[in-house]
Amino acid sequence: MENTAPKKTCCESVQNFFTSAKFLIYMGHALSTWGDRMWNFAVAVFLVELYGNSLLLTAVYGLVVAGSVLLLGANIGNWVDRNPRLKVAQTSLLVQNSCVIVCGVLLMLVFHFKEQLSELYNGWILTVCYILVITIANIANLASTATSITIQRDWVVVVAGQDSSSLADMNATVRIIDQLTNILAPMLVGQIMAFGSHFIGCGFISGWNLCSMCVEYALLWKVYQKTPALAVKAGQKEQQELKQLSPQKDMENGQSPEESSQPLMNEVATVNALNSSKERGCCYQVSEHLHTFKSGWVSYYNQDIFFAGMSLAFLYMTVLGFDCITTGYAYTQGLNGSVLSLLMGASAVSGICGTVAFTWVRKKCGLIRTGFIAGMIQLSCLMLCVSSVFAPGSPFDLSVSPFQDLYTHLMGEQTLPEADHILIGLNVTTTTPPAQELPPLQSYMSVSLLFAGVIAARIGLWSFDLTVTQLIQENVVESERGVINGVQNSMNYLLDLLHFIMVILAPNPEAFGLLVIISVSFVAMGHMMYFRFAFKSLGSRLFLCCSLEQKVETDDSPSLPTTV
Repeated sequence: MENTAPKKTCCESVQNFFTSAKFLIYMGHALSTWGDRMWNFAVAVFLVELYGNSLLLTAVYGLVVAGSVLLLGANIGNWVDRNPRLKVAQTSLLVQNSCVIVCGVLLMLVFHFKEQLSELYNGWILTVCYILVITIANIANLASTATSITIQRDWVVVVAGQDSSSLADMNATVRIIDQLTNILAPMLVGQIMAFGSHFIGCGFISGWNLCSMCVEYALLWKVYQKTPALAVKAGQKEQQELKQLSPQKDMENGQSPEESSQPLMNEVATVNALNSSKERGCCYQVSEHLHTFKSGWVSYYNQDIFFAGMSLAFLYMTVLGFDCITTGYAYTQGLNGSVLSLLMGASAVSGICGTVAFTWVRKKCGLIRTGFIAGMIQLSCLMLCVSSVFAPGSPFDLSVSPFQDLYTHLMGEQTLPEADHILIGLNVTTTTPPAQELPPLQSYMSVSLLFAGVIAARIGLWSFDLTVTQLIQENVVESERGVINGVQNSMNYLLDLLHFIMVILAPNPEAFGLLVIISVSFVAMGHMMYFRFAFKSLGSRLFLCCSLEQKVETDDSPSLPTTV
């Protein structure tokens, strides 16, 4: 009699998948990302609307968010490492969604009573409301950063187990969810605000986050129950092993566990008393945060994947993406909203193709070589963007002052809210007389080459992003996973902040070609860092393999030198 395991039916396989920890993580991530994308899109629109179509509040919010993650990224990661996984995930989830709900309700009140608030105490009450909105929204973003670190960088690794292929598939699926929600979520909330009002939009986002928070909380609990490995972290494992070994040593020394534990307990009590007395002082708290900040960056620098992480951060120093800057430039070049929406859809499809290609290339060539291939693909496609600077129809002209205002130079007194995003950080209002039409461009070759390069480069970009993400997941020890990913987020925000500053210094369409060249240069430097990491990681292995092959050939060949 042969023992054969019963084969699962198709319905059982489908049921097992939809109840597995992987699918539950996908569902929770989809709900969380959908809410984040709606809020990030809507809060910028709300701030512009509240401040009289000016970008001042939006710019302040962007600077506060970037600066907060830059300064607190390591501390957030350290908090993730030092606390149990379920506590971190639930706390960050509750804080994030609660802040968005409170912020949405506050915005509803401001929209409804704006005229009355502007008259109280010469408008100071309204200013306080603006400060509260930006502060609460910033806290929500910090909590979102903690959620991203603990779920995408830690829980996914534990759920995948020791299977590198399973980890790659989960990372790719998470990125596909990011791509889809990045397009669909803003479209939904945009339609609600267009056919309803900003008041209704705030209410919808608050209600969504309230319902989503409850569902995500239940999904996290289910994943935690289905994956016992999530219950124990690396530091907790070591403590449990020490507790198990200490009674054995005590019995060998002829002491009971109670007697041997007395000096240790007294010492621990003394240390706790000293720590509690220190923690009463504010200076100690500040010094502790500074020490965590410093140790986090030092630990990041000492990692083997340091150059790989830096290469990913350098890719954020670019204007070659479908953000507000590139969108504003496209409007100045004659592209309307319909064409841009199609281009954004093509960009999303290209990004999904990149995530799918990552899993296939990784199986064929390995993880590190996949990053090398993705980097070459991205750089090759970005050459189209460089050629667009000198193609017919390009407004590239360095003789024009880069500080000349975009409105007065190219558009006169036209009202174009979408192009306002180019002037990030400039307090420019759009309450102007009726608009004048832009003169038609002589050629669309330049802008066509630009967006062709940006869309095609998404394939290499997302494959490279997944490569570096998995390298960090696999090469960083579990006890430092949160700190390293927190510092990585800080580096990403730092380079992203620098690229906005670069646009503020040169906001004119005539200088956009220079920004394109600078962006491609930073991308090239980033991939050069990765090439150094790849050579350091694979070069020694390849040299060792070549040496072994030569030794085998020498051993198998006739010993001619000895006969001579």
